[in-house]
Amino acid sequence: MVSPPAAPAAPVRGPGRRALAPGKRLPAARLIGPGLVLAVWAAASAAGQLDPAAIPAPWTVLRTAGQLWSGGTLSTDVLTSLERAAYGFALGLTAGVVLALAAGLSRVGEALIDGTVQLNRAIPTLGLIPLFILWLGIGETFKIAIIAIVVYIPIYLNLHAALSGIDHRYVELAEVQGLSRIRFIRQIVVPGALPGFFVGLRLGVTGSWLSLVVLEQINATSGLGYLMFQAQNYGRTDIILVGLLIYGVFGLVSDSAVRLVERRVLSWRRTLSN
Repeated sequence: MVSPPAAPAAPVRGPGRRALAPGKRLPAARLIGPGLVLAVWAAASAAGQLDPAAIPAPWTVLRTAGQLWSGGTLSTDVLTSLERAAYGFALGLTAGVVLALAAGLSRVGEALIDGTVQLNRAIPTLGLIPLFILWLGIGETFKIAIIAIVVYIPIYLNLHAALSGIDHRYVELAEVQGLSRIRFIRQIVVPGALPGFFVGLRLGVTGSWLSLVVLEQINATSGLGYLMFQAQNYGRTDIILVGLLIYGVFGLVSDSAVRLVERRVLSWRRTLSN
């Protein structure tokens, strides 16, 4: 009777050999840095080291946020900003994925698409605002279009780079195995491109919030950017900080959600992060 193969022995760390990996993940690690900044801000405010007119204390900002929310102003502006960001992000995500697949899986697609996207990337997106206002008007459409452009560029760049970086030996192996085009994409292309896609997705999510704060100060009657612009006219730094903190929370939460999905989808990878 053939005995079963022995289990591989655990690696033994020799004397004087240091562990080079970062170690176990700290609980709530991403909140430690923002929490430290908040603690320093609160301590400096309590000690009178900060000018309340320039940088109000955290409790003053929280009190202002509560007043705006109870008055219905903040909730309306938050929902408006979320709606604009969601529409622009959805369009940008779709465009980035479709263009990257067309350019990454076809030489003809790459010749037609990649140069145009690189040209678009070299043009400051916010510099397109005057032109888009003339084309699309000064309403909501041009704002969503600008957000979509800001989002699709990093998604396209990272997904296209991931597709182009797939080892050609896997392609040769798929050809030897006689895989169909569908199975080749499902078993080789998708697993190889997902890490780059998630990097682009994280940049796209952040870009949607960064562009939104500028766009909502142009002919807007609601939104967090509009709220901050009005607060600037009246010298209300506490309201401006409320808007900035909400943008920061939105960015942190959305990025954390993408990272969570990434860890679940790419759980088969062994990397420094896990």
